[in-house]
Amino acid sequence: MGWWETLVGPGKAIDTDKYFVICANYLGGCYGSTGPASIDPATGIPYGPNFPNVTIHDVVQSQVRLLDHFGIDQLLAVVGPSVGGLACTTFAALFPDRVRVVIPIATGVKTTVLNRIILLEQILAIENDPSFNGGNYYATGDPDIGLALARMISHKTFVHLDAIERRASKDVIRTEDRFSWYRAHDHVESYMLHQGKKFTDRFDANTYLRICEMWSRYDPVLEADATDRVELYGRSAAAGQRFLVFSIQEDYCFYAEEQERLVDGLKAGGVDHLFLTVHSDKGHDSFLLDPGLYAPHIRMVLADGELA
Repeated sequence: MGWWETLVGPGKAIDTDKYFVICANYLGGCYGSTGPASIDPATGIPYGPNFPNVTIHDVVQSQVRLLDHFGIDQLLAVVGPSVGGLACTTFAALFPDRVRVVIPIATGVKTTVLNRIILLEQILAIENDPSFNGGNYYATGDPDIGLALARMISHKTFVHLDAIERRASKDVIRTEDRFSWYRAHDHVESYMLHQGKKFTDRFDANTYLRICEMWSRYDPVLEADATDRVELYGRSAAAGQRFLVFSIQEDYCFYAEEQERLVDGLKAGGVDHLFLTVHSDKGHDSFLLDPGLYAPHIRMVLADGELA
């Protein structure tokens, strides 16, 4: 299960001995779904910059087509952390009768000004890499420096700064020639450069830009084709959905106030919900690193959903 192996598997919170679990990659991604790095059949070369922008709405629609392909009319639950949580809540609003339990983790209701600024910084880092070439780089060489810098900009919001310092103190990672534009002076700088390099080994820059755009422009009312937030959350109430909302106290990516706004909307819409704050020193990535703080509650809400 990769990142999710701490929560998904036999006997775990999302128990694969009991549940049929579907993990769908984003439309426009680079881990199996069609995206900018995929070959355009009309040209025989990667789509590159010609691949269209993708919205959360598009991602949810693609996931529903997958469910239709499997012949699945209703899910017990949709679960999503971070940007996946935006898709999670949008799925609930677009297709209220197709899911009973909704579990958004460390997410929000609308992209904040701070998030938009941080995303813009990442976009500029990639587009100003000389190798980017307007997105046409597949035959000439990837914009590794720009993509690595974008990852470093984002990484400091995913992991608590104290946790970065602890991780960095364990190993000194030497800068390779690939990043010879700067010599790391201490453990933290070395650690961040390593995180940037590691990311370029597994990700595509055009895909990263599509995700930044998708996140930056997200608006729950617009994405769910609703008239306002009252109608948006009213759909969940009418369908009898139950929400389990997790907030992480030391989250620098989706601040705790963002989950509070989501819960305020659920209250106003009369939606059954449970709101929990996780106290962890691992920051936004706590949902990957502290499964014990989430598992009992997820297990309980899924069991209740089975009886609904």
